[in-house]
Amino acid sequence: MTRSHHARLWRPAIAAGAAIAVTAGVVAAAPDAQKAQSKPKFSLIAASTSVTLDSWKEEPGVYLDLGTYLTAENGPLELKVTRKSYKDPVVATQIIRQGNKAPRSKTLPAGLVKDFSGLPGFVRITVTDAAGKTVVTKDEAFCPNNASGRVRPDAPAKSKYPQSCPTNPFTLGSVWGVENGWASNTYSGFYTAPVALPAGKYTAKVSVAKRYRDLFGIADKPQTISVTVRERSWEEGASASAAKEHAGHAAAGHSGHSGHSARPKAPAAPTSGAGPSYNVGHGPYPPAPPAVPWAIKKAALKAASQAGDGAGRTDGSRKAPALTPNANRPTGKASVPNVPKPDLRSLPAYGIQISDGGDDVPGKDYLAFSANVWNAGPAQLVVDGFRSPGKKLMDAYQYFYDADGKQVGYAPTGTMEWDPRPGHEHWHFTDFASYRLLKADQKEAVRSGKEAFCLANTDAVDYTVKNANWHPENTDLSTACGQENSISVREVLDVGSGDTYTQDLPGQSFDITDLPNGTYYIQVLANPEKRLQETDLGNNSALRKVVLGGKPGARTVKVPAHDLVDAN
Repeated sequence: MTRSHHARLWRPAIAAGAAIAVTAGVVAAAPDAQKAQSKPKFSLIAASTSVTLDSWKEEPGVYLDLGTYLTAENGPLELKVTRKSYKDPVVATQIIRQGNKAPRSKTLPAGLVKDFSGLPGFVRITVTDAAGKTVVTKDEAFCPNNASGRVRPDAPAKSKYPQSCPTNPFTLGSVWGVENGWASNTYSGFYTAPVALPAGKYTAKVSVAKRYRDLFGIADKPQTISVTVRERSWEEGASASAAKEHAGHAAAGHSGHSGHSARPKAPAAPTSGAGPSYNVGHGPYPPAPPAVPWAIKKAALKAASQAGDGAGRTDGSRKAPALTPNANRPTGKASVPNVPKPDLRSLPAYGIQISDGGDDVPGKDYLAFSANVWNAGPAQLVVDGFRSPGKKLMDAYQYFYDADGKQVGYAPTGTMEWDPRPGHEHWHFTDFASYRLLKADQKEAVRSGKEAFCLANTDAVDYTVKNANWHPENTDLSTACGQENSISVREVLDVGSGDTYTQDLPGQSFDITDLPNGTYYIQVLANPEKRLQETDLGNNSALRKVVLGGKPGARTVKVPAHDLVDAN
């Protein structure tokens, strides 16, 4: 599967005094005042009274990253968002934590939250020009897991909440939160549209919608920010090659599994917004840009080529370290102990569309789709590959651990193979999943040629299951798949996360050129050869109904809603 990275130019917005830390003295209450307050307090603040936003000649439009944040004091803002099944609506529940007291819960009004991408219509942005005329009025959703940082020096060193909100249409559960003593950016990042603002001076007013003020007890204190819009070109400030190099670092891990995006969309300025890729997936949804460290914002464009993984950067801009496999292949007798094991499950296919073979395979019709296999736990899937010197294949082993994390067993589970093709160049674990197009009677019509995978935690499918890891490590290909000269590789699918592949190339998508019109089912089948040890082998298959129509060269596909999920 081609895992090309979508090139994204790094385009920082430069705001005077944008670091969250400057607000600490304003929002941090005195110790006595904190003790006197009995419940969590949430406030809308602005990191700066003025910002400079860029409008790019190559891609007109301004993204309204105004540097406004929601702070949490005396306890976190925590939301548990779930649905029992795809036949049930999404339910959001606030978990209220106050010191050492037992947490209590409050269910948000039915229908307020319809998906897992955040709180809809959380803030209203009104922009007026120098003459006082309103030129933009816009409502923005808010993901509490957005780019964030501490506002008090005594706040927890790390936020326990996940980074970013999932957008996979078949997400089952998520946890959102603003850590106690932290602030989360209200800017929607990639998931918002730019606005038309010519270069000039403006005033922006940001306010929290009344329904959320009432729900969470947020004071009605809108923030006013002076805005300067300047028109620029991508080539300014840094060389094109440096910008592209940084873009590769910024976007790495978002689109590694994807080929051609089914929903192309211009990227937002990656100064804040959603975090690592595993909550976005390698499927048809374009990646959100990672947040850029506040220190780099202050250092402006000259720092563009210096972004990386540095101390104190908690905003999602860094790449996770590679997972280290065992130094040597296991010895002794293989055994499958009675300890917790992973539970692989398939999500229904999505991102379904008709494609052609392009110049490589002209005159063909293909059915492209995205597929996700996830781990419902309660244990990680851990697979190590070991290569004997000179051999092309690695021998793969699944490892098992007790409740204390001690390795207590292993079992052989197939092989890993090196894929040398451009855009791949990594080790694939064989027989992880298979994809089949079934007829109306659910007999096989076409099978995808995709059978080998590099495992990475691309999507947060359900972070409410037991032992879900809200901060998985191998979230992109650079941390999961090894190098050509690797002697061993470790690939992990963490509890609560899934791995999305987009099947959009000939040999991977379904060749429907000679198939008659009618009803079919896309089957996503995890662990097809049952080589991996699981807690349950009865939930590995998922079906998605499609209806093919049209004529050769102009085929069509209709994708009925899957229960309440109406996403193709």
